[in-house]
Parts: sequence; C-alpha cells; structure tokens
Amino acid sequence: MKLFGSALILSGTALGAGMLAIPMVLAQFGFMVSAILMLVIFVGTTYSALLLAEACTKAKDNVGMSSIAYLTLGRKGMHFINFLFYLLLVCMLIAYIIGIGDLLHKMLLDLGLELSPSQCYTVFSLVMGFVVVAGKSYIDKLNRALFIIMVVMLFVVIASLLSNVQWDYLSQASNFTSGDVVQYSAVIFTSFASMVVIPSLVIYNHEASAKQIRNMILLGSIIPLVCYLTWLFAIIGNLGTEAVSQFDNISQLIAAFSGQAAMLKPIIAIFSALALVTSFLGVSMALFDQNKDALTENKLVSYGLTFVLPLVLAKLFANEFVSMLDYAGMVLVFLAIWGPLAMVLKVRNPHFEHLNRDNTYTAGGGNIALVLTFNFGALIFISWFMG
Repeated sequence: MKLFGSALILSGTALGAGMLAIPMVLAQFGFMVSAILMLVIFVGTTYSALLLAEACTKAKDNVGMSSIAYLTLGRKGMHFINFLFYLLLVCMLIAYIIGIGDLLHKMLLDLGLELSPSQCYTVFSLVMGFVVVAGKSYIDKLNRALFIIMVVMLFVVIASLLSNVQWDYLSQASNFTSGDVVQYSAVIFTSFASMVVIPSLVIYNHEASAKQIRNMILLGSIIPLVCYLTWLFAIIGNLGTEAVSQFDNISQLIAAFSGQAAMLKPIIAIFSALALVTSFLGVSMALFDQNKDALTENKLVSYGLTFVLPLVLAKLFANEFVSMLDYAGMVLVFLAIWGPLAMVLKVRNPHFEHLNRDNTYTAGGGNIALVLTFNFGALIFISWFMG
C-alpha cells in the first residue's frame, strides 16, 4: 500500500496540470494527433523518471535533489540544479494555486458565498501546508483518499459524456502545422512530468527493491496517460475542437457543460478541484523537502518558503495558469531530462566515489536510450522558443 500510495502521489502530481490544461491546449489538433503526441511525450518522461530513480538509488547519503546533485555533479552542478528545481516548483505551485483559487471562487459563489480567488487560495494553501509539514505518511493517506474519490468522479463524468459523444467531432482539427504541434509540446510535457516528487518518494520507500521502485514509477506514469486520453476523448467528443480551443481558463471549460445533465457541472468542478489538490500536495511536498535539504532544517522557515512565498507570487501572475505551465516546461527540460541524464552518466562511471551498492536500480536501454532521451529533451527545448 505504501508503494501504491507513492504511485498515486506521482499520478496526482501530474494530473492536476494535465486534466485541466490538456483539453484547452490540444483540442485544436483533434483527437488522433493529440493522442500520438501524448504517447511520445509519455515515453520520454517515463524513461527520464526512471533515470532519476536510478541516480537516487545509486547516490550514497541521498536526502533530496540537492544532495543528489552535489554527489553526482559537484558544487556548481548542485547550485545549477537547485536554481532550476526552485524555479520549476514555484512555477508549478503558482499554476496550481491560481487554478485552485479560480475553482473555489466559482464553487463558493454557487453556494452563495462570495470570496475572491486570492482569499480562496490563500486559506487553502496555508491550511494544506500543515498536512505537508506533518510528514509524508499523512500526505500519502490524504492523497490516496482524494485520488480514489477523484477517479470515481472521473468515471462518472466520462460515463455521462460518452453517451453524448459525436464521432464527427473526434476527426475535427483546425488548420495547424507540425510547428504548431511542437510549439505546444512543452505544456503537455509539464502535464506528464511528475519527477519533482521522485527523490522524496525514493527516500520514503527506502526499503523497496529495485523492481518495486521501477513498477511504482511505471504505474504512476501510466495512470495519467489513461486518464488524459479518456478525458480528451470525452471532452472533444462532446464539445468539438473549435469550442474547446476557445477556452482560456478552467471555469470556462466547466461552464461549457451547463447544458448537460444537471449534476454533471458540479461533479466536473469537484473533480477538477481534486486534481489540482493532489498536484498541489505532490509539488509542495517536493518544495518543502528541497527547502529542508538545501536551505534549512527549521520547519517554520521551510513552511514560510514553501507556502507563503508562492502565494505572494501568485498574486502577481493571476490568470496565467497555462502560461506558468509553459514556463515550467522550459525549466523541466534541464531538470527532468538532461539533469537525470548527466547524473546517470556519473553514477554509471566505475570510478564514481559515492556509489551506493545496496539495492540499486538501473534503467534499461543502454546508450541508445540515453541518446534518444537527449534528443527528446532537445525537441521540448526547441518547442519553447516557438511560442
């Protein structure tokens, strides 16, 4: 159950961004092109996650991303990775905070309560921060419960939507070029990349075998893929490519279902909120652990850096949900693709001084897989500049 819970933390960290951003970003390409793009990015991100897991298990005295970077890449490499890690986590956390504030604001309005989005996400962030500070076992249990509720709601929504699917919508696509597909790859990449929690989860499951660590990551990656494909199929099949492409935020996507069954709109709203909450838990856990590993052991100071600072920044980037994910995608190439690649090259060196020889994991594929991973990172990196 501990490994299963860890796989759900991986899945939940990815799903918040993807379930809400993917329909708005990919609808313009139609279902088939979007599905192929998702499959390609799924393979690349999953293998990169396995590389990071290898570095985490093979680096002796690993207590977080900062220490892994120091042991494998030296002090300069550590500073570079830490800078990118902070930038990534803060961008993702801001995106989730903005999304949560928007959703809670609309949900409370429906109940007759008027709170601004900033008030909603401030209270939420500060309260959820206490769960993160309490420890990974509490995060695991809460995330497991929320994830199960979220999946049940997802199946209810999809079952309702599938009965109204118009098949001609699935073959629709607006005019686009291959360059357009590459351009939006960074946002989709961010929606699959839950690697930020891998150092924390490897430590949490320190007694697990190499095979169990691998299976945890594979399960945690496959669940989002299945959910994304099914969700995109249902959304495009019901609303059509042109309608979904016009949405700018989560609330508009939910409002589009107002003409469907009476209970469908609130169920989608609650599901979307849970998707964001599970992502928020995973990313804030990673940021909290990073603060403790790289800056301070003081829990109060780490709490402030993890939950108060992003709140201040979120006020500056209101209505920038997809944009923040786009920025995160740029940073993620270095951190989730090229970073683990450099670390693995180091730990596979027979002269690596800090090698942990007990219960380590090695990703398959050899040098060919490493070259393909580098090229995959280059593709995502180029896509960012095409925006």
